[in-house]
Amino acid sequence: MAEAKSGDTVKVHYTGKLNDGTVFDSSREREPLEVTIGAGQVIPGFENGIIGMAPGETKSISVSKDEAYGDHRQELTMDVNKSDFPETITPEVGQMLQMKNPNGDLIRVVVSEIKDDTVTIDANHPLAGKDLTFELELVAID
Repeated sequence: MAEAKSGDTVKVHYTGKLNDGTVFDSSREREPLEVTIGAGQVIPGFENGIIGMAPGETKSISVSKDEAYGDHRQELTMDVNKSDFPETITPEVGQMLQMKNPNGDLIRVVVSEIKDDTVTIDANHPLAGKDLTFELELVAID
């Protein structure tokens, strides 16, 4: 039976969990994820977990933050004056917003704290700094 290797395009069902068991994403209620191993389409730890699996095989993998979204970087958080927000936006903790970085690229940020005159925004990936667990099922190797 064939095993998944670098360069293969595979279809995989997954359920991603935090260390406390909280599910942060799952493909179970939709089509399986299609990914080409080695193309950098998913985090390295997820990709490495698929290598060697055969269609129909299931397994659980632990992915350290270093093979996921890295450390939470304080330099990616900043305080913005409330007066700098457009009148149409009322910031709330947990709210996702888009802004332009100095290069003009759109980036996603999350409102992490609101103070009297400022709003703290965080451009880290929401899973940065976290170790993750994935339940994998290799559906097919195309």
